[in-house]
Parts: sequence; C-alpha cells; structure tokens
Amino acid sequence: VQLVESGGGLVQSGGSLRLSCVASGFTFSNYRMSWYRQAPGKERELVAAISSAGSNPYYADSVKGRFTISRDNAKNTVYLQMNGLKPEDTAVYYCNAFGLLPRFDYWGQGTQVTVSS
Repeated sequence: VQLVESGGGLVQSGGSLRLSCVASGFTFSNYRMSWYRQAPGKERELVAAISSAGSNPYYADSVKGRFTISRDNAKNTVYLQMNGLKPEDTAVYYCNAFGLLPRFDYWGQGTQVTVSS
C-alpha cells in the first residue's frame, strides 16, 4: 500500500493550492479517503473526507466553503482543492485511506502547506 501526496508549497494568504494523493497497492474505489493536517505543536485533525463512491463529503467547520475534496477512482487519486487560504491553514497535510471490516488504515508521508500573511 502506498499513498503519495503532492501539491503543497508556500502561498500567500487568500491564495489557492490543490493537493493530490495517488494511491497504489489496494483497491482504491473500495475505501473512504480523507485529508488530515497537523500544525506544529497541535494534534492531527480531520480536514475533509469522501466516501468510496465520491459522495457525502465531510468538512471540518474551519474549512467549509473554502476547501473541496474530490476523487477520481479511475486514476486512484483523491484531491483537496484549497481556496481562500489563511495562515492558520499552515500544516503538514496527510492523505488517509480507511476501511472498517477488515480494518484498513494507511497514511501518506505528508505534504507541507505554508500560508504567509
């Protein structure tokens, strides 16, 4: 199983970035995919999630209306479009693949997002 994130970088406040996570080694279309983030000195938090079929997206209150999660099961890829970025969005962003039965829980290596004020 491998999850490889890309698309992070340095952006000014108000700017946009699109993160991608390419999955391999498992049947991508069977699993819920999520984006988490962890800022320095803080716990990892769930940012957005999407079901295996690409429906019922979930967003943390802090990103609602600014971030959009999507997936392309043909490309084994999940995306996070981030608009209206704020300095408080600065964090390492991680891709996660999750399933309950049987338990399946894998993480990518993370991609740094830095938003300057």
